[in-house]
Amino acid sequence: MMALLRKAKEALLRPVSLFTFSCIVSIGTLVLYNLPFFRFVIDNSDDGPLGIAWLIVSLVIIMLAVNFMMTYLAMFCMRIVGRILLAILSVINATAVYFILTYNVIIDATTIENVFNTRYSEASGFFSWGLWLFILVFGVLPALFCLFKPVVIGKARKLGICCGSSLAVILVIGLLNINQTLFISQHDTELGGLLQPWSYIANTYRIISFSQDKQAEEIKLPDGKITDDEKAVVVLVIGESARKANFQLYGYKRDTNPLLSKQKDLKVYQANACATYTTAGTKAILEPKDCDELYELLPNYAFRTGVDVSWRTSNWGEPPIHIDEYLTDPELGNLYGMSNTYDDILFHGLRERIESSQKNKVLIILHTSTSHGPKYTDKYPKEFEFYKPDEIVNAYDNTIRYTDFLLDGLINTLRGMTDWKSAMIFISDHGESLGENKMFMHGLPMKLAPKEQYEIPFLVWTSENFRTYKSQLPAVLEQHYIFHSVLNLLSIQSQAYNEAYDIFQVSPDK
Repeated sequence: MMALLRKAKEALLRPVSLFTFSCIVSIGTLVLYNLPFFRFVIDNSDDGPLGIAWLIVSLVIIMLAVNFMMTYLAMFCMRIVGRILLAILSVINATAVYFILTYNVIIDATTIENVFNTRYSEASGFFSWGLWLFILVFGVLPALFCLFKPVVIGKARKLGICCGSSLAVILVIGLLNINQTLFISQHDTELGGLLQPWSYIANTYRIISFSQDKQAEEIKLPDGKITDDEKAVVVLVIGESARKANFQLYGYKRDTNPLLSKQKDLKVYQANACATYTTAGTKAILEPKDCDELYELLPNYAFRTGVDVSWRTSNWGEPPIHIDEYLTDPELGNLYGMSNTYDDILFHGLRERIESSQKNKVLIILHTSTSHGPKYTDKYPKEFEFYKPDEIVNAYDNTIRYTDFLLDGLINTLRGMTDWKSAMIFISDHGESLGENKMFMHGLPMKLAPKEQYEIPFLVWTSENFRTYKSQLPAVLEQHYIFHSVLNLLSIQSQAYNEAYDIFQVSPDK
């Protein structure tokens, strides 16, 4: 045994040429981190057996050539920095493949943005011994090889020959597969999201570029004005990961809305989210129309128009909010002397906050985190553990019952404020997968997402004689209905208002 270990150590410490080292890294990257990529190609190609075999062989050659060339360049040009970079990529590759295999995700721009916008408290829900063992075997061990294997770098002439040959191979094989352009264009998101390490490298660059673009000033909307002095308050509750399928109000077999189902005058609308992740879903709720531009958002616009606006949040990933009163759950806990970590802190003291306002128009936005996974059991107090044991669907349904309790209490509070016209609107940023087709959580691109990730609840309650609902609306509403409906409720007259996206009839003053 000792002799075998000694020989293994000698082999590991024996210097190799940069050509050999690059071949080893390239083959290892292909075999260890890209099997899900090839599985997808096999499952989705319409070619016959020979066509699929040729496509797989072609992709193998191209990937080996690309990885070989990039490894050679990194080691030749950056030396020790190149080693460190390769080691880091090995660990990230292993992590990415673990989540692909375990949660059936793809590493696209949406996933990368979710990673950037996830707190440690949420990310820790994914930590497990299985994850650490996977990273150790498939990430850390290859990383150690990249860091410590002796390599003879060689001459620049060899660099030119190796990289030039790799480029030639890539070009020739690519031209021979020009007929696969349609297949690649049809599945570009999936293929790109499963290809390691290029999936997260390219999409991280895209997200950073997008974030820089978002630093630009919002496109200002036309000035608006408030047209009456009636005391009116709108409380907009942005639900997190609440999917329509598990709401009793939408026909779910379980009693997940025992309180709201008894609320008088509660309107229930069919609705779809515009995206399957928080940043884009929340932006869609607050913007006047669906676009890639950053227009002035509802709270910012209402605030500039003269409305008293307050944003309370236990969440993150929000678009830019420019108002005077922006309160996180820890800040609210300090304000009210509360230490709990549940979303009821967002609803605490709302009546006093509204009635103390010096303005006649008040907009309160509550950005919750009630149904965000993966640890749904952490999102509600123990007294709401109605469904047991703590299996994923049971725990998720308990978050919906907790949401039901919070919204019911809010409606009752508003109903008791007889000096104010009031409205409660609840809409989710996106839905959630709970294991259907082996999918979990959210974040898939819309063209791939199952309905569980984009079919969302849209609930509205108003006090008596506040506004009249339209009798005819589309069968399924968009999140953009929020912006224009709230302008109507707050009597804001503006060229930015679009009556077609308002669930209420236009008031005489508008």
